[in-house]
Amino acid sequence: MDFWASVLILFRRWCITVPACLATLAMCAAAYYTVPQQYRSDSILVLTTPLSGGTQATNRNVPNSITNPMMNFDRSLSLSASIVIQLMNSTETALSLGITPGGPTSYAVSNGSSNPELLETGPFIFVTATAPDARTAQDLTEKVSAAAASALAQRQDELSAPGPTQIHMVVVVPPTLAQPLTGSPMRAAAAAGALAGLMSLGAVFGFESLQSHRRRRRAEEQRATEQDDPGPRAAPGAAPEVGTAVNGSRAGRSALVDHRRVNGAARATSGNVLDVLENPARGDDGSESEVR
Repeated sequence: MDFWASVLILFRRWCITVPACLATLAMCAAAYYTVPQQYRSDSILVLTTPLSGGTQATNRNVPNSITNPMMNFDRSLSLSASIVIQLMNSTETALSLGITPGGPTSYAVSNGSSNPELLETGPFIFVTATAPDARTAQDLTEKVSAAAASALAQRQDELSAPGPTQIHMVVVVPPTLAQPLTGSPMRAAAAAGALAGLMSLGAVFGFESLQSHRRRRRAEEQRATEQDDPGPRAAPGAAPEVGTAVNGSRAGRSALVDHRRVNGAARATSGNVLDVLENPARGDDGSESEVR
């Protein structure tokens, strides 16, 4: 079945196509408004080193100094950012912030990549919060940013890093105004529309196939009936009626002509016999012959 034949079927079965299209639109609208609207707020943080560096001299006369353990290696800021990201993405931290895993409110902390262990992005930390309410999303972003700074300070205190050598967290981009996310409702509406459209097409073409099957079955039954009962037959020896033709065929017309010829010959013979009986016998010269 080609494209235009399919389109013709859709137009011919409009009594099914039109309600199916209306039902598809209704399902799309219901899916769009059923899925809750989500709002998103973002913030960007960066780690910086102190002005005095990562070491502190305890005694001016002794060259020994104390170094911050989190700054005693290469790319220390990127590694420290990765540590903070791992801490903030843990389930325990989410529960402490009042976030239920799998709920409508969530947040994500990353360094700009899907793998926080990659250090190519530098000491940046990206915070994203999602919630059903715009104000809730923005407040959650602020709370997560503050928790990240607190986690960094707590980690350095646990390592006994001197205060002047501790890494600081600076807010580069404050929590933005929450923006609505249209992706989820649109995806739900698209999925519902695709499913309803397939069901509508199946209903239309299924009904067309059923009707075609019924037409073929009726045609076969009619042909079988005609073969079993060809029609009334003439009785043996019965003369065909004058003026009728059998199925309009040439044989019927020939039989009609022969029948008329036989009737004409019979009438002519009857007329000759009557003339002989009524008129006396005449000779060759036209005079009446003597009857003895």
